[in-house]
Amino acid sequence: MAKNIEKEIAKLRDEIRHHEHRYYVLDDPEISDFKFDKLMHRLQELERQHPEFVAPDSPTQRVGGEPAAEFPQVRHPAPMLSLDNTYSVDELRDFDRRVRELAGRAKVEYVAELKLDGLSMALTYEDGALVRGVTRGDGEVGEEVTANVKTIRSVPLRVEAKKLDLIGPPARFEVRGEVIMTRKAFEQTNAQREAAGEQKFANPRNAAAGSMRQLDPRIVAERKLDMYLYYLQVNGVEPLGEHAQALATLAKLGFKVNPYWRLCRTFDDLLAYIQQWETKRHGLDYEIDGIVIKVNNTRLWQELGTTAKSPRWAVAYKYPARQATTRVRDIRAQVGRTGTLTPVADLEPVDVGGVTVSHATLHNMDEIERLGVKIGDTVLIQRAGEVIPQVVKVVKHAPDGREFVMPPKCPACGGEVHRAEGEVAYRCVNAACPARLKESLLYFAGRRAMNIDGLGEALVDQLVDKGLVHDVADLYSLTHKQLADLERMGDKSAQNLLDEIANSKQAELARVIFALGIRFVGERTGQLLADHFGSLDRLAKASEEELLEAEEVGPRVAEAIQEFFHEKRNRDVIEKLRKAGLQFEQKRARKAEGKLAGKQFVLTGTLPTCSRDEATRLIEEAGGRVMGSVSKRTDYVVVGADPGSKLDKARSLGVPTLDEAGLMKLLGK
Repeated sequence: MAKNIEKEIAKLRDEIRHHEHRYYVLDDPEISDFKFDKLMHRLQELERQHPEFVAPDSPTQRVGGEPAAEFPQVRHPAPMLSLDNTYSVDELRDFDRRVRELAGRAKVEYVAELKLDGLSMALTYEDGALVRGVTRGDGEVGEEVTANVKTIRSVPLRVEAKKLDLIGPPARFEVRGEVIMTRKAFEQTNAQREAAGEQKFANPRNAAAGSMRQLDPRIVAERKLDMYLYYLQVNGVEPLGEHAQALATLAKLGFKVNPYWRLCRTFDDLLAYIQQWETKRHGLDYEIDGIVIKVNNTRLWQELGTTAKSPRWAVAYKYPARQATTRVRDIRAQVGRTGTLTPVADLEPVDVGGVTVSHATLHNMDEIERLGVKIGDTVLIQRAGEVIPQVVKVVKHAPDGREFVMPPKCPACGGEVHRAEGEVAYRCVNAACPARLKESLLYFAGRRAMNIDGLGEALVDQLVDKGLVHDVADLYSLTHKQLADLERMGDKSAQNLLDEIANSKQAELARVIFALGIRFVGERTGQLLADHFGSLDRLAKASEEELLEAEEVGPRVAEAIQEFFHEKRNRDVIEKLRKAGLQFEQKRARKAEGKLAGKQFVLTGTLPTCSRDEATRLIEEAGGRVMGSVSKRTDYVVVGADPGSKLDKARSLGVPTLDEAGLMKLLGK
């Protein structure tokens, strides 16, 4: 029986690895997401039932464990050198001449690759399994971030042994590449950070680098990073005679290799490739800032050698930045969809790379202070791909330059502008602000909030643009005729939407709190607040001290809640929602029955047979609560293998600890 289970687990892992490669590397899936999820769920269940068969390279192990306390320092077996840069064709010709002279050859072949703008990373595999991921660092020593690398779905956790014959097979080899964030993932990440009151990343490269230095792999997994490989090394050298062959071998081994590399047999071929991508690069879903040129013959690498910092057999050709100088006419605050006020420079129109630019972002007040920019100054602006133009630096200060001051009132609605202590962003806290109304409506109607099916973007645009809705409460006063007269609606669609809106009035208090869009108050926090206060009125009147008594509510969350209810416009919307008939009282008390009623638990480490989700479910079904951190109110800390700092905190506070067997005994199992 055990052998049959082990065989099924091995078969499932192979299937899942195959489909991950098809989806994340080749972008050519063979099965639906639903079928893939079924395979993964089956594997997770078998591994839960038979933990003796769990392996570090299983697809189920991409995200897990406690956040790291720090990243260990690791010395690279061979230095990760940086490349010299060239900025003109003449400089590139000089590079080619030097290579041919040092190699004693009349002609040299090159491999040209897109220069991805990300974070360099080295991955080590032993017996086919990923065992270590290390950042470039200073080139000699980097930081080990293996747990974070495992969250990148395009990175294989295991390479099939039979494919290793392509390079030896060695028991140990290293691959190197670039961790990147696509433009789409960058926009999603910044939207999430803005909604959470965090400073947005300046560009995808900073986002990728910042993500890889997160101590919690679960956060990294949410960022949807990608990785392209471009080096294969055994004992510090490429094991194959040609770099083009190494790139092809990396792809055969299952790694993601950028498909746009080219073998250039002549210097003219190289120039043609560079010119081709100077315009085509803007159509990519990721950023590049040039072309990497490497001698194809890897035997010549040893002959050509390196300088103190760079190899002599490779160089980076950097495309000229699309920049221009112009004068700042004015600086104004622009209100984003979540209420964040962003300073924008109004410029004297200037051509930048064929596009007339008259506005550029200044990101936030800290950036304005760093640049020292004032109204009237002459500045250097830059466009990178499809990213909004930005101010790079001040070229000349105007003698009569005026400083920009963030307005105390929202320019869109006149509501109060607030900047929380320790934060960069200024925000309009009026939920009915027209600049953020459309997003507020979509959020309010979302499935996890009021669950108003049929209220999508196109309909919200019409409701706001036609002046039918000025805040979320106005949804409850819409008439059949108003809706039926809208584009693509009609009588039946209008009635269906009205029915959905009416049904939403039965949503429990926790959903109402979540739907209001209070900063930092997610679905779980909304439930905890509903359980603790029992009514929206008591929550609205709660003091900071009373708010901090609620589970998982810290100073930032308490401040955001008070800030929301302090705004008169928000209180007006709440009164309209009350009149509409929404649930402002907790319908039912939190379950207080069961063997663990009223007890608070914290989980740390990996339990031998029970996943964290399963342990949480069992505890909550028995009336207990699972918390994220240890405090004096914690009743038990359940400890598994490789526990984190939570165990130390429990010991310092004298909180009792349990292993899995002890937990099951408490549960009566």
